Amino acid sequence: MPELIKERVEACFKTAENHFNCSLQRPEISFKLRGQKAGVAHICDNRLRFNPVLYQENPEHFLLHTVAHEVAHLVAYRLYGKNIRAHGREWQAVMEEVYGLPANRCHSYAVKRKPSTHYLYSCQCSTREPFALSAQRHARSKKGTRYICKECRTTLLYTSKTVQR
Repeated sequence: MPELIKERVEACFKTAENHFNCSLQRPEISFKLRGQKAGVAHICDNRLRFNPVLYQENPEHFLLHTVAHEVAHLVAYRLYGKNIRAHGREWQAVMEEVYGLPANRCHSYAVKRKPSTHYLYSCQCSTREPFALSAQRHARSKKGTRYICKECRTTLLYTSKTVQR
């Protein structure tokens, strides 16, 4: 499985090199991505991460579109610099003109979700139901990030144990 993805990454780089008449440094490739994301390009580190579960469930589309999508991020960054938007016109041009693929920002793969844990936070509004914050926001809150109620403008405070949604 990883070999096919690595071969597709190499093919995408060769296509871009031929199109732009330049050479591009090859990235480190990892298959340690989980969750909803099919792939991630770390442009500053020249690294690609792919989700092996989504690849196994959607191999043809994943190889053609997802791999090209992530490689296009690295190519656009190397050619146009760091001041470009992630899915901006430079990235779109690489997708459409170099790879001949639609410049879709997101995949539409079915993702099996586990029930997620939420943490209940409340504000000073007496009539308001508690806010259910994700585990990620709860962790950020513990590190000092403040979340504020839009109605009473007070900081949300952790009130109770988790709830499954």
